[in-house]
Amino acid sequence: MTTRAPQFPGAPVVRREARDKVTGTARYAADLAPDGCLYAWTVPATVAAGRVTAVRAVDALAVPGVHSVLTHDNAPELQEPDDPILAVLQDDRVPHHGWPVALVIAESLEAARTGAGELHVEYERDPYDVTLTDDHPGLYTPEEANGGHPAVRVRGDVERALAGASVQVDATYRTVALHNHPMEPHAATAVWADGHLTVHDSSQGSSRVRESLARAFGLDPDRITVVSEHVGGGFGSKGTTRPQAVLAAMAARHTGRPVKLVFPRPQLAEVVGHRAPTIQRVRLGADLDGVLTAVSHEIVTQTSTVKEFVEQAAVPARVMYASPHSRTVHRVTALDVPSPSWMRAPGEASGMYALESAMDELASALGLDPVELRLRNEPETEPDSGRPFSSRGLAACLRDGAARFGWHDRDPRPAARQEGRWLMGTGVASATYPVLVSRSTASAHAARDGALRIAVNATDIGTGARTVLAQIAAEALGVDPEAVRVDIGSTDLPVAPLAGGSSGTASWGWAVHKAATALAARLAEHRPLPADGITTTADTEEETGEESPYARHAFGAHFAETAVDAVTGEVRVRRLLGVYAAGRILNARTARSQFTGGMVMGIGMALTEDCGIDPDFGDFTARDLASYHVPVCADTADIQAHWIEEDDRHLNPMGSKGIGEIGIVGTAAAIGNAVRHATGARLRELPLTPDTLLPYLL
Repeated sequence: MTTRAPQFPGAPVVRREARDKVTGTARYAADLAPDGCLYAWTVPATVAAGRVTAVRAVDALAVPGVHSVLTHDNAPELQEPDDPILAVLQDDRVPHHGWPVALVIAESLEAARTGAGELHVEYERDPYDVTLTDDHPGLYTPEEANGGHPAVRVRGDVERALAGASVQVDATYRTVALHNHPMEPHAATAVWADGHLTVHDSSQGSSRVRESLARAFGLDPDRITVVSEHVGGGFGSKGTTRPQAVLAAMAARHTGRPVKLVFPRPQLAEVVGHRAPTIQRVRLGADLDGVLTAVSHEIVTQTSTVKEFVEQAAVPARVMYASPHSRTVHRVTALDVPSPSWMRAPGEASGMYALESAMDELASALGLDPVELRLRNEPETEPDSGRPFSSRGLAACLRDGAARFGWHDRDPRPAARQEGRWLMGTGVASATYPVLVSRSTASAHAARDGALRIAVNATDIGTGARTVLAQIAAEALGVDPEAVRVDIGSTDLPVAPLAGGSSGTASWGWAVHKAATALAARLAEHRPLPADGITTTADTEEETGEESPYARHAFGAHFAETAVDAVTGEVRVRRLLGVYAAGRILNARTARSQFTGGMVMGIGMALTEDCGIDPDFGDFTARDLASYHVPVCADTADIQAHWIEEDDRHLNPMGSKGIGEIGIVGTAAAIGNAVRHATGARLRELPLTPDTLLPYLL
């Protein structure tokens, strides 16, 4: 085994799969072409609620190349799935517009699509409700919100504290439904052979998909292999098992041939989750020095009739700022809508938009600099739990960001700066995201010829997981990362959790570090190596099962400069800067990409992304990338991401925190606060489109 000067974590090592991706060598779930493969096309429901009364397939089956049509009358029967959204083609119910009601299987994709267009489905329609209001009669308080957080938390007497506060803010903020829209659509290729099911799935966690398929088809997990070798983005929408894996497996079992299914983009909005819309009332009370005395954050959101999912948008208010009195509440109503789910920084992205906008309003009411207001309300311990922070770098991020951005040079007066027809403004917002970690296993192997191999069922969703895991292993082994092969993305490898909640690297890396450290110790004892080499395995069940006595969070500060066209209402982000306290940065190149990627999504949340539901038909109104506007290069002129050095000894052996989501958390609020500074108008509903701004500019 040869060694070179190791590139320790932190070095900007180039992603090792980069060349494969740009040359087309990397294979995704839909790239597989098994011999005899059939193609499937889903037929979505065209009513908002009701049941299917008839499916007439004669014309569809007459299309050349169409093999068969699956409906609830002839589809393979599933055992009870672990997620109700996977119970597709099992009965005649239609819980929402877009629910799959049939599957056309053909020799070619074109034939399957044509056959789906010739399928005639009849319905019995039921009354439906798809409109969220803050006084909806179906509102209730759930037991908990997403992530297992209690739906309600109360400290002190908020109402009394608010009534006695010298300065108060009472404002309601609204966010619309948002969609993940990864570059790679949700896809699966399924093959049954000798009683064994192999599924290549576009997923953020193949272990979870295998568990879901085992339960749905009543199989031992050992009879299922799920591969997610390369995944073209997910942002949460691929974090749970999605219908494409189940439908492809059903079709393959029914036909006896491999089947490939790719959801067309117009269908994604209704079958793979979305960020739920919210109505958020934030009330803040403070003394004349800007010290908070009361924080109240109340959330109204929606779920589906299929299952309960409650966006945890009030949770960040429990940990952000010191206040002796606090009340955070989630309420939800079940509507006839697709099931909401995870979207990058669920809870934090929505909730921090409202909280940080309200903090800006409080600063304005006090005549206090918004950065200084935040600094005056730094807590000594986590307000919700009383636990000490493992580290809390928010103040450092605010100060460093202000210096880099030139914050203190600005004229604080609203609508005071203009360049021609452009009204100029700057805004700031804080960001936070919890440190999450899950049990993982990994193995490390040294061959007799010196080759080193790490195996862990991690998933690379575009973040550079292979590269960072190689760096972690290389540091433990004292070799260059190029000397370490990393195998990921298959359930044939050691079990690992999904890529989600900014927890992937911390979870997998801990197991990899443990296995590689053990291997290094074994190598020091064995020379020469045995013929079959040496393998060590690691399981972090004990380490991750212990509850930390510390409150562990990443923090950040976002600064934005916007220009608002006084004639058209167009908003442009001239500059966007983020500074983060996220533990030890393991790869400067991939980290910067993650931070800036999050900020780009925050621009979309603030300015362009909007998808309402048509109350007459019950369907989403923006169903493709022509109507659902994600930011493009022209929207992202000057984005900078920086971080502070943070030595946190209470995390994991790498000292790392998650970085995939915190970049989006404060961006929308910073942009909204900048627009208010530019125009003097406080808008409290996203996105800030020209039509919403124009009435305040005329």
